[in-house]
Amino acid sequence: MINLHIKKELFGANKNMLLDLTLQIQDKTFLALCGQSGSGKTTFLRCLAGLEKSVGLIKVDDEIWQDEKIFLPPQKRRIGFVFQDYALFENLTIEQNLLFVQKDKTLCQRLLDMLDIANLKDRYPNKLSGGQKQRVALGRAMMRKPKILLLDEPLSALDPNLRAKLQDEILKIHNEFKTTTILVSHDPSEIYKLANEMIELKDGKITRQGSPEKLLLKTQGSQKFSFSGSILNIEKIDSIFVVTVSIGQQITQIVVDEALDLKVADEVSVSTKAFNLNLTKG
Repeated sequence: MINLHIKKELFGANKNMLLDLTLQIQDKTFLALCGQSGSGKTTFLRCLAGLEKSVGLIKVDDEIWQDEKIFLPPQKRRIGFVFQDYALFENLTIEQNLLFVQKDKTLCQRLLDMLDIANLKDRYPNKLSGGQKQRVALGRAMMRKPKILLLDEPLSALDPNLRAKLQDEILKIHNEFKTTTILVSHDPSEIYKLANEMIELKDGKITRQGSPEKLLLKTQGSQKFSFSGSILNIEKIDSIFVVTVSIGQQITQIVVDEALDLKVADEVSVSTKAFNLNLTKG
């Protein structure tokens, strides 16, 4: 189990804020973190990994990783970290990238086979596609036999089909190695597919926490669905407004009687009630 209570001041482009989190995370949980950019998601991962210092307690099982006297460096924490930009060693082959972490050829081969990259083991990263690089990054993270796997939007740059396939690989790794996995994602479908626990952050604080089913599925009353997105365009046609909204990998248009204070780039919710589409900010 992970027990933590940490605080860290964050310096944003528009305002400063305090990351202030108190959490208990059960072993083998797949936790998804979501929230607007700058809400503290990546900073939380980096503090847990020991890449940044915060004030407070981080305790994993019976081991103190951080308190007022102790601060374990990243190499002494059983953490695997997968970044968005892969961070591979360009001068090493795929196999060498994995073995650089730990000289365990049996584990290396097992991961190469699981991630379907065994036939690429002698290639260098510059000869790989984005999806193949991300598989290598995931395999390298697992070479540490981590207790906790941290994933910072690892699939955001990939096309939808490849993204769906790698989601399956991540879930297979999570279940096979029985890790506690923490994923930063802005994609509701990805969160719903992978996670069994979800936290939403805003301005460094937890605003919502629970299962993806509870937080993402809108089934109460006559509201049949609700999705979050951002406004791409607002066009007035005669007496109505047509609002173009990006929702995940899809783009849709909503007709509203009045635009009120809506503007391009606003975060909105699209939902149904009494068979009508509703568009609301936030």
